[in-house]
Amino acid sequence: MQYTTFAFDDVAVEGTASSFISEHGAAEYHIMLHPIQYGSSSDQMSAVERAYSMALKQLGLLPETAVWRRIFASDLINQKAAWMGSELVAPTVDNPCAVSLVEQQPLPDKKLVLWAYHVAGEGSQKWSDGESLVVQRNGLQHVLSTGLSAPELSTAYEQSRDVFSQLGAILNANSMTLLDNVLRTWIFVQNVDADYHGLVVGRREYFTEHGLTPETHFVASTGIEGAHDDPRTKVMMDVYSVRGIDPEQISFIEALDHLNPTHEYGVTFERATAVQYGDRRHVIVSGTASIDKHGQIVHVGDVARQLDRAMENIDALLQNAAASMDDITYLVVYLRDQSDYAITCETMRRRYGDVPMAVVVGPVCRPGWLVEVECAAVTSQSDTRFPPF
Repeated sequence: MQYTTFAFDDVAVEGTASSFISEHGAAEYHIMLHPIQYGSSSDQMSAVERAYSMALKQLGLLPETAVWRRIFASDLINQKAAWMGSELVAPTVDNPCAVSLVEQQPLPDKKLVLWAYHVAGEGSQKWSDGESLVVQRNGLQHVLSTGLSAPELSTAYEQSRDVFSQLGAILNANSMTLLDNVLRTWIFVQNVDADYHGLVVGRREYFTEHGLTPETHFVASTGIEGAHDDPRTKVMMDVYSVRGIDPEQISFIEALDHLNPTHEYGVTFERATAVQYGDRRHVIVSGTASIDKHGQIVHVGDVARQLDRAMENIDALLQNAAASMDDITYLVVYLRDQSDYAITCETMRRRYGDVPMAVVVGPVCRPGWLVEVECAAVTSQSDTRFPPF
């Protein structure tokens, strides 16, 4: 993994990028950009737009290689309208991109942070079907669906059932199934302390109806507090699926000496998922907290030690997927209490300073968990049974 650091002083933006470059498949890039000067949301968006353009030039990337952008926003209800003139938020027809907007206060004191994912290499095609972005490479179609929501429904349970039904319609239209093709979800709950249970029940029911059980498998996921720009929205979801993938390419990663299976405490997601391609392995790590092999919170009330345990758990998952911390492509750190930012950031920057990272306010699904971390990794392990990425 290669890392690049940006410091665009003339636009008051800094950031980092990870690069994985293969001889046979695509080159992959994750970019995180952070404003470093106070300004209005429009001013910070303009600064990030300019920095993004400069970062792409420095990395030798064309804008057309963009696949995914998430913007972590401080006040999405007020900011979205002002941002709709930006191609970062509203891509052009000629250069479609999956865009995820979520209100999770970026720390410290920013209006937004940009996370962008680019795939560069010959043979790529991409298009928007109106609901999802589709990227076609080497016989596979990578489908990214963002912002699924159902604000017209009253409860988190009803909204959860509906967003999964929306996903089901997308999968059906693309000749995919939940069981065989969905690799990752991000589920944002407006008030996680009040409404996470409704999500858990709705998701579990839908999964059971579609063949996802402890005896089969679930899906890598982050379920965290986050808001939509429509205040009626209690549950929102982003999804990554792959059409044409061979089930033998997918393995579900455990670390039972560190974390128990999630179904033991009533939830339904995989701790991590590995996807093998001809030229690399992707490891998708779900949102991970300070939990032990019995499903209990470790180090109650101590954010520093909880962060240590969360990263220890992630390290164990990566090792069981034949990867390491040196293979990480990005990190997102979710904090319940923004006053814990300084100690959290100091620890993460000291240990993983070159890795693209965002730290945002995102209360975890149990009040006792003060911090949660998600990430992904890429290794150069090859398997000629499968096509390159």
